Formats: sequence, structure tokens, C-alpha cells
Amino acid sequence: MPKITYVDHAGTERTVEGSVGATVMETALRNNVPGIDAECGGACACATCHVYVADAWIEVVGKAQDMEQDMLDFASDVRENSRLSCQIKITPALDGLVVTTPSQQG
Repeated sequence: MPKITYVDHAGTERTVEGSVGATVMETALRNNVPGIDAECGGACACATCHVYVADAWIEVVGKAQDMEQDMLDFASDVRENSRLSCQIKITPALDGLVVTTPSQQG
């Protein structure tokens, strides 16, 4: 099972196992990872699962599609490496992925 590391805005790391096919958001919720609110439940209808993808993983994860980019307009402190974790599907290639949560969601 791929391991995903979530780093909160204070620098605390939590590494959990994710299931292939699940999203980074679903994995965070199942493992009680703080900092991902996921108010819309993964429908790409809000920006409360915003994360920053670590530089080493940007190409592997890929870029946000148009609908996700539109939702990121509602997020705080959007950066070049911003993604909505509900839109990142876990694959074996994402084993070791590192994402950081912003200081606030939405």
C-alpha cells in the first residue's frame, strides 16, 4: 500500500497507508489527519481539502484540471504547487508522496 505523508502548517508529519484508487483526501479522513476539512466530501465543489504538493512530486501527481483550478480560486494562499487532495488519486507511483496542509482551509 502506498504511504502518504501529510505535513501540517506547523511542520508535524503524519505518514499513513493509502489504498490504490482512493484519493489523498479520503485517505486523510480515514486516518484522522488534521488540516483537511473536505466539506463537500470530495466532489470538487469547495476548496477545503487544499494541499501543497512537495516539489519532488509535482510531475508525478500532475497538474490540476480546469474544474479544480476554478475551485482553487476559493482557497487561501494558493501556490504553484497547490492541489485539491480530493482530485489526487492514489496509485502505486505515489508511494512516498508528501503533501502539506495550509494554515487554514477555504
